[in-house]
Amino acid sequence: MTRKVAIYGKGGIGKSTTTQNTAAALAYYHGKHVFIHGCDPKADSTRLILGGLPQETVMDTLRQVGAEKVTLDKVVKTGFRDIRCVESGGPEPGVGCAGRGVITAIDLMEANEAYTDDLDFIFFDVLGDVVCGGFAMPIRDGKAQEVYVVASGEMMAIYAANNICKGLVKYAKQSGVRLGGVICNSRKVDGEYEFLQEFTEAIGTKMIHFVPRDNIVQKAEFNKKTVTEYDPEANQAQEYKTLAQAIIDNTDFVIPKPLTMDALEKMVVKYGIAD
Repeated sequence: MTRKVAIYGKGGIGKSTTTQNTAAALAYYHGKHVFIHGCDPKADSTRLILGGLPQETVMDTLRQVGAEKVTLDKVVKTGFRDIRCVESGGPEPGVGCAGRGVITAIDLMEANEAYTDDLDFIFFDVLGDVVCGGFAMPIRDGKAQEVYVVASGEMMAIYAANNICKGLVKYAKQSGVRLGGVICNSRKVDGEYEFLQEFTEAIGTKMIHFVPRDNIVQKAEFNKKTVTEYDPEANQAQEYKTLAQAIIDNTDFVIPKPLTMDALEKMVVKYGIAD
């Protein structure tokens, strides 16, 4: 059975990097068949898997040839370890709604049977703002069954994670989507691990893995690769291997209990993150 996973988090927190490195680890170390559907209008969710290749987006192709001529060979590319990739894209700058592009692209992928039964995982790499209906679509309409939130010990990352959980609660009953946990993409701030542990416990979930900060991630990106492809024996590659295994083994899916702003502020002050 294919597991459909949505990755959310504050802008700039490393969602796309985490998604691609996790997908690469799933494919390389665990032999999983993976599909990444990029849902950010920047269309940067798959470049490390494709070796930096600029991918033609669904929305660009739609504008060029029309919906009836959009075929999988035009928009779905295969990269490292046969990971399949598609990018929703967005409207022309300053025109239209990028969230609508997510809805259109996912509907087209389903209509063209892109999400085949042989897939073990489909990852939806989503722009962090779930306030917009289009970006909330993977959880609102049940396109994804499980959600992982990428966060760090920084104040705004925690606020965003809490806000995303509020959106998840709103859609959980109608779509059945559940939170699988929080991935800490470390920024090396003081008390980070303890802060994330307390926050995740407070909202009723767990920190599924603490990914340490390592410059090899940037080195791999400069070489247009995931860490697993760049150096599969590196310590950081093993961290993504462990994260991938934790996701494979995870059976603890919950409707989160977001904190009130007062409770969250007290926790932030406790860990000295506030200015």
